[in-house]
Amino acid sequence: MISPVLAASPQPSPAGWESVRDDFLAFLVTAGWNLLWVAVTIASALLLSWIMRRLISRVVDHIVLGAKSRAAAEDTRAIDMSPLAQVRIVQRTRTLGSILTNIVNVAIVIIAILTIVYILNPGVLASFTLLSAAIGAGLGFGAQNIVKDVLNGIFIVAEDQIGIGDVVDVGLATGIVEYVSVRVTHVRDVNGTLWFVRNGEILRIGNMSQGWSRVVIDVGVPLDADIDAVEDAMLTAAKDLVREPKWRTRILDKPEIWGLESIGGDTVITRLVVKTRPNAKDDVSRALRKRLKTALDELGVPLPQLASTLLTGADAAQSIRGANPPKTKPQQVTPPTPPRLAWRPKKRGRTDGEPPEGTAAP
Repeated sequence: MISPVLAASPQPSPAGWESVRDDFLAFLVTAGWNLLWVAVTIASALLLSWIMRRLISRVVDHIVLGAKSRAAAEDTRAIDMSPLAQVRIVQRTRTLGSILTNIVNVAIVIIAILTIVYILNPGVLASFTLLSAAIGAGLGFGAQNIVKDVLNGIFIVAEDQIGIGDVVDVGLATGIVEYVSVRVTHVRDVNGTLWFVRNGEILRIGNMSQGWSRVVIDVGVPLDADIDAVEDAMLTAAKDLVREPKWRTRILDKPEIWGLESIGGDTVITRLVVKTRPNAKDDVSRALRKRLKTALDELGVPLPQLASTLLTGADAAQSIRGANPPKTKPQQVTPPTPPRLAWRPKKRGRTDGEPPEGTAAP
């Protein structure tokens, strides 16, 4: 038996049911098209990102291969001696490639998100002005470090301060640069630890892979040793090392004896320096120490001390140009003018002027 209340309640007409059905079908069609366009946007973003990464990779590989082929010229040593060597072009190109890849990925993601938001609700972008103002205020107060990291990273790469493969000292870490982005730099030290250094925290950079390096070896000998004979043996051993084909391309200049460096206790310190390629400094230093040890053993001179030296501070500043300081032209010194006498005897025929008091007349 049907309740009187249910019987009295209005029942939807067939036309009403058709209207609800049509509205539901229209919603499904609109949602389906929106989802389809969202999928197309995501697929287009992924395809564009892949194309751009492939294009950047092809350009980087083309520049790297070109630099390597040009480095095979006859005057390879002159190319390596230049601060703008081909290896710097390779390292800088790879660094710029990684930076451009990051920028392209971020730009594509932002554009894809805005497109998806517009597809789902076009009215949201109408209030984008307020949203951008809020984002700007948030960046001004809460994201200052991120902005600082990005700006500093752009300047570091643009000025070629760091390149992938460089051996650098950034204060917070020392090692080989493995990756550079607009925000962080990856540095792996000699122990294998990977350091993530924010670009905004880098206050100074010491790049050990640009231009050239210098091996500085201090040789300590007893006080009674013949210093001239020791220096001749050291220089001969270093020159023999330079003549070998293995080391000829790694050493950029002839060895130099900077002479007697210090005298302390029972040891006399003599300094030998060799200018090398940046990536060959440690190898040349090891080989040179071995040669020096053999040469001084043949000379019969014991070695209380034989160590590589890293000059810092005032010693580094005074030794930048080594044992060959710049020559200056001698300056002529004009002799001072003799002071004028307070009184001079009057000449013949003149009546002016009388000798001062207390002075005898001529």
